[in-house]
Amino acid sequence: MATWFEVLSILATSFALNLIPFAGPSNLLIATNAALLVDIDPFSIGFLVALGSASAKLIHYLVTFFLRGFLGEERRRRLDVAGIKLKRWGWLALFVVAATPLPDEPVIIPLGLLKYNPVKFYLVYFLGKLSITVIGAYLGKMGQGVLAPWMSQEAIMIASIVLTIVITIILLKVDVGKIAERILKRKII
Repeated sequence: MATWFEVLSILATSFALNLIPFAGPSNLLIATNAALLVDIDPFSIGFLVALGSASAKLIHYLVTFFLRGFLGEERRRRLDVAGIKLKRWGWLALFVVAATPLPDEPVIIPLGLLKYNPVKFYLVYFLGKLSITVIGAYLGKMGQGVLAPWMSQEAIMIASIVLTIVITIILLKVDVGKIAERILKRKII
């Protein structure tokens, strides 16, 4: 059973890593690593990672929410016009970027500038993150069960950390938007 320190460590680690704008590691991998390190049920791990992530991104959102006041009148007027169109589908875009490895700042920042509902923002983002972090935690527990007979706990943790670093570097180097665009073009043609 996990100690309070371990539980708070999962929450604090997720929060701290998600405070890094544009470069935080995937929350799926954070949950997977936490599942390897802490003896707690996978849903609780996913919940803690999602809570830490959503809380950190709420700070990003609130910064842009309040920065809007420093914009010129003309720019705010244009944002209001765009906001009417975007607010209807903002929740879907927010959920998708939260539940996938796509960078989320390109959605969070505009929603903050548009003064999207903060409660709705937090709930949608949290649910998107929860959907992916619970999967990551179950994968971590499953991987641990499969690999434990052949590898020590330390070797599994090191392999998981190395894999996290490699996948994070790949995600930073690969333009996911361009890949999605190519895939969509192939389906249309």
